[in-house]
Amino acid sequence: MLETTMTVDEATSSATASMPWWKGAVIYQIYPRSFLDTNGDGIGDLKGVHDGLDHIASLGVDGVWISPFFTSPMADYGYDVADFCGVDPIFGSIEDFDRVVSKAHELGLKVIIDQVYSHSSDQHPWFSESRSSRSGPKADWYVWEDPKPDGSPPNNWQSVFGGPSWEWDARRGQYYFHNFLKEQPDLNLHNIEVQDAVISAARFWLERGVDGFRLDALNFSMHDRSLRDNPPSGVTAEEATRPFDMQKQTYSMSQPETVHFIERFRAMLDEYPDVFTVAEVGGPNPIGEMKAFTDGDQRLNSAYSFDFLYAPDLTAERVKNAIGQWTQDANEGWPSWAFSNHDAPRALSRWAQPEHHDEMARLYIMLLLSLRGNPILYQGEELGLPQAQVPFEHLRDPEAIANWPKTLGRDGARTPFPWDATQPAAGFSSSEPWLPVDPVHAGMALSAQTEDHSFVNFTRMALNKRKENAALKAGSMRLLETENANVLAFDRTHNNARSLAIFNLGNRPAHLTASLDLSGELILSSKDEPLDLAGQTIPSRCGIWIAAG
Repeated sequence: MLETTMTVDEATSSATASMPWWKGAVIYQIYPRSFLDTNGDGIGDLKGVHDGLDHIASLGVDGVWISPFFTSPMADYGYDVADFCGVDPIFGSIEDFDRVVSKAHELGLKVIIDQVYSHSSDQHPWFSESRSSRSGPKADWYVWEDPKPDGSPPNNWQSVFGGPSWEWDARRGQYYFHNFLKEQPDLNLHNIEVQDAVISAARFWLERGVDGFRLDALNFSMHDRSLRDNPPSGVTAEEATRPFDMQKQTYSMSQPETVHFIERFRAMLDEYPDVFTVAEVGGPNPIGEMKAFTDGDQRLNSAYSFDFLYAPDLTAERVKNAIGQWTQDANEGWPSWAFSNHDAPRALSRWAQPEHHDEMARLYIMLLLSLRGNPILYQGEELGLPQAQVPFEHLRDPEAIANWPKTLGRDGARTPFPWDATQPAAGFSSSEPWLPVDPVHAGMALSAQTEDHSFVNFTRMALNKRKENAALKAGSMRLLETENANVLAFDRTHNNARSLAIFNLGNRPAHLTASLDLSGELILSSKDEPLDLAGQTIPSRCGIWIAAG
């Protein structure tokens, strides 16, 4: 691996000192259920998050995003929230969470948590009260509608997890709407009282010291109040995984009123200094909604979509298309990027052939850290983990079980973090974990990656090099022309700092055009062997960073 020794540049520090902490920050996602189990029940907990923060801080990231730990019956493993201000006992207590926040701040890490405003659990007291009466105080807190005269649902909307989006409730004598599982009834966020309630819940966590929120499935949070039928998408039953794919979700999600709620939410956030907000946005028009959600200084800071999370391959063209959607105008929001997360198969298994696993893993980390925006690393990504293999009899994901074998499911990305290969369950738990540890993951455990050339140490190096470089961290981005379709090149510029990033995603060495000036200082290469760029040739499956001035 060819690299040069660099010290922290005082000019870099001063160049970014006036920027908000989150601009260009690297966020590490913790899926607490699978991070570290400290009480031996096979499920990760908040004390495990607390104990694992030292490892996360050692990587050089700026903050952590902790996936849901709220009170929940776990129909969707925490995304079915039964108390927006409570900690589920399987994860610990509110005091455990406070200790996580305190330690994270001591280590210089910001803390971001999920907020789920699209829906709640059907076990939430709000839903219990709403279903009990058509005229009670919370009657309109969820989306209720009478059946058609023939008893069928109000319209043709289909749920993400399969089947109609309407569930009959005999107690109220109406259907209720759910974009996801029937155990996840949609909140009626059009109702100002509901908005007030979720904003109050966010304030509760801000008062406990959190530094920001990831807003889950935000564009699913409002529906067409006229309940018009969704039009067909043109996808056939043979092509679809589920009926949801056969519709355009024109009316069941992505309504223009969402931005008005965002502005109300942001007005509350502005009472607290330096809060970061990032929206998860999926659907047919993600860039339009991401821009709408982050436009100007009265809305959210950032948003990310599924440009890479479900992509079957990674090409230079795909990257160009994703980053090209952001114009970098002054009033435009700030993008965030993720290659893997708790909902998507791990990127390495989607994009790299097994024989090229190690070198592609390094290239992918460098590429993610090169993009203008906030990189989000998913736990285990720093170890180079591929997708875990989970036998059918051990599946827990309701989507995977319902659509087996057509849907790969989410369990393979949610298996336990491998801490120590010499311990049972790879050091995750003293008992049988809720999902099995893949033997391949155990062999890649953190304890086994002690050599200088290990992948976790490469990740640390890349993160620290980026942190020292104002251009890579927060600079503008300009795509550069290349003569090879497998080569991606761009420069990042911030004030007087400029860095060049080049990636050869192909399986053959590639010639670089003379217009790409490689004469600067080589910051980092993804290759172990010495690298000679004198002939304007970059090896196959290689990424490089050059300080260009």
